[in-house]
Amino acid sequence: MSLTYESLFIGGEWVAPSSDKVINPVNPSTEQVAGQVPEAQEADVDAAVDAARRAFDDPSVWSGWEPARRAQVMERLAEELDARADAFVERVSSQNGMPVAVARQLEVGYPSAVLRYYAGLAATSEFTEVRPGMFGGDIEVRRHPVGVVAAVVPWNFPQALTMFKLAPALAAGCTLVIKPSPETVLDAYLLAEAVEAAGIPAGVINIVPAGREVGAYLVAHHGVDKVAFTGSTAAGRAIAEQCGRLLRPVTLELGGKSAAIVLDDAQLDLAEIGQGLFASTLLNNGQTCFLGTRVLAPRNRYDEVVEAFTAFAGSLAVGAASSPETQIGPMATARQRDRVESYIAKGRSEGGRITTGGSRPGDLDRGYFVQPTVFAGLDNNATVAQEEIFGPVLTVISYDGVDDAVRIANDSDFGLGGTVWTSDPGRGAEVARRVQTGTIGVNRYIPDPAAPFGGVKGSGLGRELGPEGLAAYQQLQTIYR
Repeated sequence: MSLTYESLFIGGEWVAPSSDKVINPVNPSTEQVAGQVPEAQEADVDAAVDAARRAFDDPSVWSGWEPARRAQVMERLAEELDARADAFVERVSSQNGMPVAVARQLEVGYPSAVLRYYAGLAATSEFTEVRPGMFGGDIEVRRHPVGVVAAVVPWNFPQALTMFKLAPALAAGCTLVIKPSPETVLDAYLLAEAVEAAGIPAGVINIVPAGREVGAYLVAHHGVDKVAFTGSTAAGRAIAEQCGRLLRPVTLELGGKSAAIVLDDAQLDLAEIGQGLFASTLLNNGQTCFLGTRVLAPRNRYDEVVEAFTAFAGSLAVGAASSPETQIGPMATARQRDRVESYIAKGRSEGGRITTGGSRPGDLDRGYFVQPTVFAGLDNNATVAQEEIFGPVLTVISYDGVDDAVRIANDSDFGLGGTVWTSDPGRGAEVARRVQTGTIGVNRYIPDPAAPFGGVKGSGLGRELGPEGLAAYQQLQTIYR
């Protein structure tokens, strides 16, 4: 598959880019070019922000619509996304290496579910509340859309994470300029086609594929009212600094180094927990921010836990993302593979014992592949236990008692996800409440559209999903009556 686009989707039209620069995403399974799209420049961002501003400032376009009317159009957009399901799966997998079996669940069904969830909130939520004042009279509290949103989206879950921003922003009445990552741009064009077919008014959604420099220009643009960003903690800090100077609201979903706490009563029958374990530790080739890549094991069961995770990781099918049998595909880029391999080398040099994996698959001579890798014999101070690797690498760390497990789990610069594995869900929930993290699961983990998702510490600011995600795209106005 090789797709070529020559225009940008701005102001509801397919317009010529301001330069002849292009982006050529590469298929990480084959190392072949997957397509070509224009690379947006600052002038294109100006045009996109201007289009979003005109659409927002005109109440007849979107922001002034009744929420139920917006919800109807959002439902149509969800239908258009579903109608393009096969194409989304193919395009995402061919750009970032996500196995098609994973893409079909999380890059097709999940985004449209998020969109429908927020359409439902738009149709049923109260955007105006009247309450009695303490000093007499009434207080009217109005929830207005915040305005023009700059949505900066990463490559690992491009459609799901686009929808984390687009869906609540649309429900609130905002307009958007979306900047997809240069690694995953072809699926963004499919989204633009769905937006056009669904009848979203011109200028409400604009898409500018570009790299970091143009992304930074968008974040600082004078016409933007809010920034929503998913990506690395380092980039998030820079964006937070910029938005702080501008007094601009920002939502940041950043990195993670979550703990998977295996309690002493946990059942490690992989036939029973394998799917949940996969989703919470190695999903999307390990290129997922919330994964529990630090596996905490009770000392008296340490060897058993190491053996179980070694068998689990070693059993996963590694191969081309396009194969339905593949469970672990390639890293998204050669640079990302080099990064993962450098961490594996670091773990070895610090005394870690690799129980499975640790190298490239011998039967694959092309593609950015790394075998699922498990480290044993390291403590929580090891580099591979403290820094986000963003690849299929797990480190099994021993602990002495629940208090020690919680201490180790909290001994991290991050706090995004996590799991507790136990045969007693009530006990697991008690342990989960003690972990310093934005989200955590007991014997399972998946971000639910109805629940707030986000992190603490170096994992970000604010929340996406749930009613809280809608509130992030609203500003309050109080009227004393």
